[in-house]
Amino acid sequence: MSDLAVHSIGAVGCAIADLIAARNSKQKSQPVVVDQRLASLWFARSIEPVGWSLPPVWDAVAGDYPTKDGWIKLHTNLPHHREAACRVLGVAPERGAVAAAVSACTGNDLETAIVEAGGVAALMRSRAEWQAHAQGMAVASEPLVAWTNPRRIQPRPKQATTGVPLEGLRVLDLTRVLAGPVATRTLAGFGASVLRIDPPGWGEPNVVPDITLGKTCATLDLRDTGPRQIFEGLLREADVLVHGYRPDALERLGIGKEWRRSIAPNLVEVCLDAYGWSGPWAGRRGFDSLVQMSSGIADSGMMWARAIKPTPLPVQALDHATGYLMAAAVLRVLVACERQEPVSDAKLSLARTAELLASHQQEDAEAMDLTFAENDWADSLEQTPWGAARRLKAPLQVGELEMTWRSPACELGSAKPQWAA
Repeated sequence: MSDLAVHSIGAVGCAIADLIAARNSKQKSQPVVVDQRLASLWFARSIEPVGWSLPPVWDAVAGDYPTKDGWIKLHTNLPHHREAACRVLGVAPERGAVAAAVSACTGNDLETAIVEAGGVAALMRSRAEWQAHAQGMAVASEPLVAWTNPRRIQPRPKQATTGVPLEGLRVLDLTRVLAGPVATRTLAGFGASVLRIDPPGWGEPNVVPDITLGKTCATLDLRDTGPRQIFEGLLREADVLVHGYRPDALERLGIGKEWRRSIAPNLVEVCLDAYGWSGPWAGRRGFDSLVQMSSGIADSGMMWARAIKPTPLPVQALDHATGYLMAAAVLRVLVACERQEPVSDAKLSLARTAELLASHQQEDAEAMDLTFAENDWADSLEQTPWGAARRLKAPLQVGELEMTWRSPACELGSAKPQWAA
């Protein structure tokens, strides 16, 4: 997992170094340094509250449950996902009642029923089972980063400098939870202006203090005409759109690909989904913890730990790694622009990142102590809406350039839907 952290963050650093070099042919190649310990810690969380607490990561019902023939994970952090699972099981949202109902079910049937009801769940599969599964085979055949729609564009003029390489870059963020927000937080760390748009009433209290660093966050109901017109204006002025919607989801909102191209022909898009862009599960809802169950990671961990229950990675590593790879993809497009080369949009998925991790040869090495230490934190406190907090030192340095964020973490919907002046 630490290797995945180092290399995914390193991909960002190498792309930044190439961007600086593309802008200045006389600039010497910048060394890229990733701190392995800090990179691994950022895969856990980057913020430490001072005098207040982060909400629980998991809903009371969420977790791993034994079925008649194995294990299944229920992801119930969102109310409508919890309602779907409990509706299928015919029980109230109480852990004991859920456990009893799950134990009477076969795993595959329950997984299918919950998904068809609009919920999210994942049966624990072995690596061999996943590799033989139609979706596992589809994902394995996909590239880590799928480049699509090659074309030449006319980017907006920007006032970027070597010290702030993404100055003036406008990134419209339509992502949720972790992977996409990690990508846009990374871009903000190099000076990009990131505007995140959520639907009214949306909440992610357990991750928002961690992933809104350096961003502006607003709300728009894209199902209504007025807000869609505002969104259209934002899109016209954006350079990059990052979204985590499943295939065809934006089309159903009336803001599909052809519409977006007509509005913003020079826009670059980088997007992700959970289970890949081909195969029978391409449209399936999912999260990091579910993909770890499906793809054999939790089963492999159980074997490695000699445990009797699913043993996932210690952090949501697929989310974080995919997020950094998305940020690197954005930067690669910018490099192509500087070199006056054709550019492409990019697609990534958590399941394909899982294949990258699974293909890595695990080595016996001395365990790294990932307990947070005093020296891991930046010297100054961050003043957030919830109170003061400590933020981890940045894990990446490119030459003399370090990641810095211009604003603290903020609440969702705390700003107007407009680009900063």
